[in-house]
Amino acid sequence: MRKMFGKLIFGLLWAISAAQSPCQTDASDGYKVRLSLQTALGSDAYDWTPNEVFLFRATLAFAMRNHLPDLEFRVDDVVVCEETPRVSFWFVVRRPDDPERLVGGAEVELAIRKSRKRINSAFLLTDRTLEFVGIAPTLLAPVAPATPPWLIAFGVVMGAVGAGFVVLVASSVIQKRRTKKENAANATEDDDGESGPSKRLENGGARRQSGSVANDGLANDGFSDDERVTQM
Repeated sequence: MRKMFGKLIFGLLWAISAAQSPCQTDASDGYKVRLSLQTALGSDAYDWTPNEVFLFRATLAFAMRNHLPDLEFRVDDVVVCEETPRVSFWFVVRRPDDPERLVGGAEVELAIRKSRKRINSAFLLTDRTLEFVGIAPTLLAPVAPATPPWLIAFGVVMGAVGAGFVVLVASSVIQKRRTKKENAANATEDDDGESGPSKRLENGGARRQSGSVANDGLANDGFSDDERVTQM
């Protein structure tokens, strides 16, 4: 009877404490955290101990102070619960000026985003291996290029136009050289053909023509009107 009564009292106290605890699964202003120590560190992975939990609470208190400098957050203001062996847990943040009230989830998210690198470095992890469920990984600020994009595009276009112009000029020069070589080769072939029989024929004709001219220039005494020849 006493054992049953003791179990009943223990159960009632546990239910009352659970009902009064601000940290529980799916808390409206709480967040779940998952850590992948083996994935991130491999053989150098450390054990998740109460000291690591204390470090997490201290780091979150720092992040809250950094985001809300008017409030002096302490380690006790970060409440951790629902821990699992695979290193996951829930946490909520209480207001230091009123411990009965919780800091809104939106403010906690902004504080985590502002100090995400400091939180990751404290545990030698990254956004992927230290996951705040419901808070997207921090995106790096875009790097502004030293040269404006429009100037890069303009340079590429002008380079392509210049290359095309050079190719066009080079092709036309090469074509002209080929044409000159072909014309010179044709002229050489024509000269070689004229130096053969045709030239000899022309030279012979010229000689015959010159002979006829010479013959035409000779006087025929038989048809001469010279009186010395006709007088008997």
